[in-house]
Amino acid sequence: MPFAAPRRGTTLLLAVGGGLACDAGFPGLGWWPLAFVGIALLFLALGRDSARWNALVGLTFGLAFFLPHITWAKFAVGVVPWFGLSLVEAGSVALFGAAWAWARRGAVIWSRTRFQVPVFAVLWVGLEEARSVWPFGGFPWGRLAFSQADSPLGRMAWLGGTPLVSAVVVVVGVMLALAFLAMRRIDIGVASGYLLLGAVVVGSGWLVPLDSSAQAGRLTVGAVQGNVPNLGLDSFQQARLVLDNHLTGTYALLDQVEPGALDLVLWPENGTDIDPRADATAGAAVSAAAQALGAPILVGTDEYPESGGRLNEGLLWDPALGPVDSYAKQHPAPFAEYIPMRDIARRFSEAVDRVRTDMVPGTEVGLLELDSARLGRVVGIGDVICFEVAYDDLVRDAVLAGAEVLVVQTNNATFGATDESTQQLAMSRLRAIEHGRATVQISTVGVSAVITPAGLVVADTGLFTAEQMVAGLPLRTELTPATRFGDGLTWALRALAVICTVAGMAGAAKIRRVDREVADGS
Repeated sequence: MPFAAPRRGTTLLLAVGGGLACDAGFPGLGWWPLAFVGIALLFLALGRDSARWNALVGLTFGLAFFLPHITWAKFAVGVVPWFGLSLVEAGSVALFGAAWAWARRGAVIWSRTRFQVPVFAVLWVGLEEARSVWPFGGFPWGRLAFSQADSPLGRMAWLGGTPLVSAVVVVVGVMLALAFLAMRRIDIGVASGYLLLGAVVVGSGWLVPLDSSAQAGRLTVGAVQGNVPNLGLDSFQQARLVLDNHLTGTYALLDQVEPGALDLVLWPENGTDIDPRADATAGAAVSAAAQALGAPILVGTDEYPESGGRLNEGLLWDPALGPVDSYAKQHPAPFAEYIPMRDIARRFSEAVDRVRTDMVPGTEVGLLELDSARLGRVVGIGDVICFEVAYDDLVRDAVLAGAEVLVVQTNNATFGATDESTQQLAMSRLRAIEHGRATVQISTVGVSAVITPAGLVVADTGLFTAEQMVAGLPLRTELTPATRFGDGLTWALRALAVICTVAGMAGAAKIRRVDREVADGS
């Protein structure tokens, strides 16, 4: 039974509602089923044939989603950069809308709605992948997978990583939309079938065999959230105070454990902006704290190489030897940690000049080698710094290199009491599931958390508090399917997205435009 294409005004209203519903599926509201609703509304909104109109619909959806989703950017750097970033990211959804109009014009896809389900999902993931790498290295924030940390679908990250989870969210959303269209035709049987199938897909996540057992012993860690003044971008002007806060938190661990009981102490990104290798006083203070605990400290600090720029580093500091290993952040955040096209960017916001020294990227995989006397061997620590947790390849490379646990060092102080920290925690939970690794997210101000390899939070902290956590982390060496084959799946989905779009454009010549205004819903 054909159904009429929606009116233009209706499509824009559906797009706004879909974007807002999708955002509500993420932390802080965290109502993950609304991610399905958001995609369902977008599918309905893209019911017209015009690629140009669907691009506008996609842009509308994207703005309705990204503007509230990344309000933390407005807090950190101001209105103009926040809106600019939202507009760029919404542009990817606009491109998706046009690509969907083109892909759907193929005879098979146009004539049988059920075939639209996988194509819609493939195109969506393809565009998520595109905006994860471009421009300026990409910005993967807001991928649908990151809304599903509390959902059964989140468990599917173990099988295929975030691309698979995002794809399945889209599949469920489209089936929800098709159920609505069937109900509008009073076809209760078809509507019930789509709803039942959608419920089965969501519930199938519980069949994924997650394992949190230790395979190579356990690592006892203490994590220190030192807290900093809530001053936005100016929080770290008091560098000595920030260092002192993390030193105080480190000594406070002795209220929970005896000296020598910990294998490693974790500090966050920017735990000290005073490089303890370059400042003798800071170095002596870090050594004294490590010696008091009888454990190495993973310090978050900066280094200023002779070649220029600034490196954001995780520095492994031994009680007796001092610095023994380090990892430099590979993916600095554009317009926050370095300023591309600085002269042009300054015309839009003077906040760019707060970044006085551009951060330069590290070149080594995020693996630190901890020589553990208690375990009698070297333990691989996967170090991920701040926004790097959003990038599939950076985390995967660390695990493939030998990481047995993951540490996400982050600094959320510049984002105030926004949802940025909880959004990031959801990403860390997905990464724990994806790679089957216990994960600690440790922040200067929170939210910090200890996460099992199954993605469960077993300890966490509040925002803008000074707290410490002690945990025994299971060390795991087994590689999940997502770790082994995730890169191949990603490239396959990217290729399929291009193929579906081109095939649809080529097939459009076989169907008159007037006939493409309807579909049979079968």
